[in-house]
Amino acid sequence: MSAPVFVCPDVADAVVGGVVALRGAEARHAGTVQRRGVGERVHVVDGRGRRATGVIAQVATDRIHISVERIAADADPPVILVQALAKGGRAEQAVESATELGVTRIVPWAAARSIVQWKGPKVDKGRRAWQSLVVAAVKQSRRALVPEIGPLTTTPQLVREVESAVSTGQRVLVLHEAAATPLATLAWDRPHQPVWLVVGPEGGISQPEMDALTAAGAEAVLLGPHILRASSAGPAGIAALAALRGTWSSGPGRNTLGP
Repeated sequence: MSAPVFVCPDVADAVVGGVVALRGAEARHAGTVQRRGVGERVHVVDGRGRRATGVIAQVATDRIHISVERIAADADPPVILVQALAKGGRAEQAVESATELGVTRIVPWAAARSIVQWKGPKVDKGRRAWQSLVVAAVKQSRRALVPEIGPLTTTPQLVREVESAVSTGQRVLVLHEAAATPLATLAWDRPHQPVWLVVGPEGGISQPEMDALTAAGAEAVLLGPHILRASSAGPAGIAALAALRGTWSSGPGRNTLGP
């Protein structure tokens, strides 16, 4: 079994031969919940892509010291998921799976047909819930980068973001069942080109929204022959993109920075 992952901002300054200290909740989770002991190998990540691998040297009640043997940086290509709010926990399922599959940023979208609405205190509560799911999924999938949950966006705001992204050379794809171009047939001459994937709610993306997004430079693409739920469309698209762009062709994308 691969070594577990714990999140610690101090990894940003870690060096081979040095020591990283887990504190607080992460230390309690490692020492009390998982019962990790001296000599066990672990990964400690800073949440921004940097990873320290080492062995536990000391376990205390509120602190665990790890002797660093190797430093690396994960090379995750930018993939931004715009996930419409959806009922029944389906958006949350999408956030969790998308994180495990390599998404680097997630934008909650109040689409025209979204039944679920984040208003008032629900906005911050919803974002915190998604961020908690993201952190747990990062640990599960042994990633070093914790995707950011962006601010809740409306359709007019999203259209402006799409215009800005396209103007800077990013690619924006909108999953739509009526699209003529299958995602799997797209050509990619820039494997690390930032790509956005826009996923609608249960009722789909409205025609006025599609018109506005494509006018802003987005491309409507067909994921496949089946109609997927809001919980699976985004993760399926991210997996298809990873295979299409070669992200999964050479194993874990980590660049060693130390012995």
